[in-house]
Parts: sequence; structure tokens; C-alpha cells
Amino acid sequence: MTPRVSVLLPVRNAAETLGECLASLAAQTLADHEVVAVDDHSTDGSRALLEAASRGDARVRVMDNPGQGLVAALNASWKAARAPLLARMDADDVCHPERLRAQAIRLQEDADLSLLGTCVRLVGSTSGPNEGMRAYVRWLNGLLEHEAIVRDLFVESPLAHPTVMMRAALLVRLQGYRTFDGPEDYDLWLRAHAAGARFAKLPAVLLDWRDGPSRLSRTDPRYASARFRELKIRALEAGALAQRPAVVWGAGPVGKGWSRALSARGHRVAAFVEVHPRRVGQRIHGVPVVPVEGAVATPGALHLAAVGQPGAREEIRGHAARLGLRDGDDLIAVA
Repeated sequence: MTPRVSVLLPVRNAAETLGECLASLAAQTLADHEVVAVDDHSTDGSRALLEAASRGDARVRVMDNPGQGLVAALNASWKAARAPLLARMDADDVCHPERLRAQAIRLQEDADLSLLGTCVRLVGSTSGPNEGMRAYVRWLNGLLEHEAIVRDLFVESPLAHPTVMMRAALLVRLQGYRTFDGPEDYDLWLRAHAAGARFAKLPAVLLDWRDGPSRLSRTDPRYASARFRELKIRALEAGALAQRPAVVWGAGPVGKGWSRALSARGHRVAAFVEVHPRRVGQRIHGVPVVPVEGAVATPGALHLAAVGQPGAREEIRGHAARLGLRDGDDLIAVA
């Protein structure tokens, strides 16, 4: 028998898209689910849509947010959930009919699996500044198994939050989402990884993910790149970076940003490594730029592949392997 699922749905002023979202949940082939919808003080008619949905479908439960903002709504929803599996959903996205069933079956079959995402299809505007989002989705959809996901965990968020289904026991263990000045979903993935959780992603596209200028990731400073980098550094400090100098591969904008951030937190950056000879011999932030052959001159260093292009990242991994550096232990890809 397929386990029951609780869908965690925070809603704030989403009247334009909420109807389509709720219809996609009502059409799920997994009938045994509930939707825990938390109204985050909406003022645009969203609450009326939620109440109408609950009158028509007893599986929809509507709650008021006891606090303010997304994190408070998420924590209220999972604490009120009744099922052993928790699925995330956003009010501007659309689930494909098989989504909940496919994820619940995979989690039922693999007892070691804690968090399971799906691939996504980006919808909305597809030109101009959103090219970066399309590139991100291509990268995201290529990370399917645990090893690939954790290998790039410090590059970007490897799971689209509204696609994730997780075990309720894991969220209880992690004490839910953390309230702080940063991205709550990425923070949860990092804490789950540190706690030994296993990740995976279904290869099927089971969610239409809406992109647009009003996305929180575009408008809220909590989702700025500096906030992500601070979380990454703190997580590395608790693991691979502890008591080790850093060697930064890549002297471009990404590498320089990491060097500044590491130095600001008291870490020693011993060298930059460049595969392009024109930069070798320079000093950046007082740190020498060395060729690939000089990368291992600092014993015990943690090597950070700090580049923005996936092709460059794989090139660095190839050089590092040739030098005897172990991916994930001695070398970690970051961005």
C-alpha cells in the first residue's frame, strides 16, 4: 500500500495562479493525500480560493500562519501534517498527475532515501535575464542520484524546493526550517546532508516551475548569492574546511569572491590555481597565482573549484585527480 502524503502549501497573495495549483493537486493519481495550506496573511483573495477548495475537497485543510513569512508558514504546515511523507508545493507551480504517487513509491521502495525531488519544466518568460535560470534548470535536471547531488551540493541548490518529498521523521530530527537571514531550503539541504541524509531525484519532469520577475529568489535579499556563499562556508567549516588552509582554483569573479569571503572569516587562502598561463605569476588579494603543477605545494589544503562554468569545473576535477586529490575530500566544487 502506498504511504499517505501531506502536501505543505504556503500561500501569500497568489490568487492569479493558486487555482491551477490546487487543481493539479486535486488531479493527483495518489488519492490518499492531504493539502495543508497555510495562508500567510494574504490580501488578494487567496484565502477565499483556499476556503472554496476545502469545501469542495475534504483533503484540503486551511490554516492561518501563526507568524510572519514563508519559514513560519512552512513550520506550521509540517507540524500540522498527519502523514509520514511530506511533499512541498508552491502556489504558483503545477504538479503533473503522477507526481505524488511516483515519489511515494520510490520512497517506499528505498528505506535509506530521505529526500526525493523531481525534474522540472520551466514556465513563464524565456528570454533576456532568464537565460541564467534556464541554464540552472538544465544543470538541476542532470543531478539524479545521491552521489551526483552531494558532489555539487556547494555549487548551487541541487533540488527545486517545490518538487521535494521527504520523510516527516527527517524534518522532526532537523527541527524544521530555520529562521534566519538566508535561503531556508538550501539551508535545510546542507543540514540534512550533515546529518547523513540521502538524496535522489526522479528523472521524470513532474512539476512546472514558474519563473518570473516577482520570484522571491529575484526580489528578496535572503536569496542573494552572498547569503548562499555564507551558508556554504559555514557548512564547510564544520567539515572539510576545518583547520585547513584553502587553495582556490579559478581567479575569476567566483574565485575572487570566495577568497574575500574566506579571508573575512579568518581562513588562510594559500594560493589561486589557474589553468590559463596569462594569470600565473600574478598576486590577487596578496595571494600568488600558481599553475596546476603548483596546486599541491600547500600540504593538507582544501581545494575549492571556484568557477562558474560546468565545463571548467570538470576540467579542474580532471587536473585534481591527476594530482592525486580526492573529489569530495581534498577538492570541492563551489560557486
